[in-house]
Amino acid sequence: MTTASPLSAALARVGDRWSLLIVDALLDGPRRFNELQEAVEGIAPNILSRRLSDLERQGVLSTTPYTTRPLRVTYELTAAGEELASALRLLAQWGSAYAGEASAIRHEACGTPVQARWHCPTCGRTLEDGEASDLSYV
Repeated sequence: MTTASPLSAALARVGDRWSLLIVDALLDGPRRFNELQEAVEGIAPNILSRRLSDLERQGVLSTTPYTTRPLRVTYELTAAGEELASALRLLAQWGSAYAGEASAIRHEACGTPVQARWHCPTCGRTLEDGEASDLSYV
């Protein structure tokens, strides 16, 4: 029996378009349902509700009630959800480059486009693209 790859495991948790857009909308902080409905353009209320439930079940977001009758909640990323920020930024950067847009993730202080790099904390080396074969999941 084969074990699912780490990428397969991640995609099983948050691998659809709507889930990633919801996580992106929550990166700036907690939001209510209607705020998410406005932030995630084109999502139907039933799909939003289903994805929010799925993301909560997966531990990506949590809810906090702000009224009890009727029950209304705010949605907020958990630590696990916030860890997706870097992956979403990389995916957005890739999408921007291949959509022909000139936008790039920039360092706000100086305006320079930033670069993502893999770094080994043990030996202190930054791995280059050609060293991908040296990486493994353990």
